[in-house]
Amino acid sequence: MATQTKAPPADPTVVDPKHYNVELENEQVRVLRISYGPGENSVMHSHPAAVAVCLTDAHVRFGRPDGTSQEAHFKAGQVMSTAAEEHLPQNVGDRPFEILLIELKR
Repeated sequence: MATQTKAPPADPTVVDPKHYNVELENEQVRVLRISYGPGENSVMHSHPAAVAVCLTDAHVRFGRPDGTSQEAHFKAGQVMSTAAEEHLPQNVGDRPFEILLIELKR
C-alpha cells in the first residue's frame, strides 16, 4: 500500500506574490508586506511563528485546512504575536489593508 505524504506547506510569496512581498530577509527573520484590496483572497499557505504589525484597520476571514473559518478585526497600530499556522485569508472589509509580518526563523 502506498503511503500518502502531506505536501509541504505553501510559501505565500511563491503561491500568492500579488499579496505577499519580502521586504527583508536574514538569518533571524523574514519580513513580509501583506496587502489586500477589498474582497480579495489568497490561497492556502503557511507562516512560521511571527509578529504582525497592522498598518491599517483590517477585517479578515481565515479559512483553515479543516474547512472551518474565523473572522478577525485588527486596528491600525496593533501589534500581535502569531503561532505557526496554515490558512487562507480573505479581506471581508470594504477597504484595503496592509500588514507587516515578521516571520521568526529558528
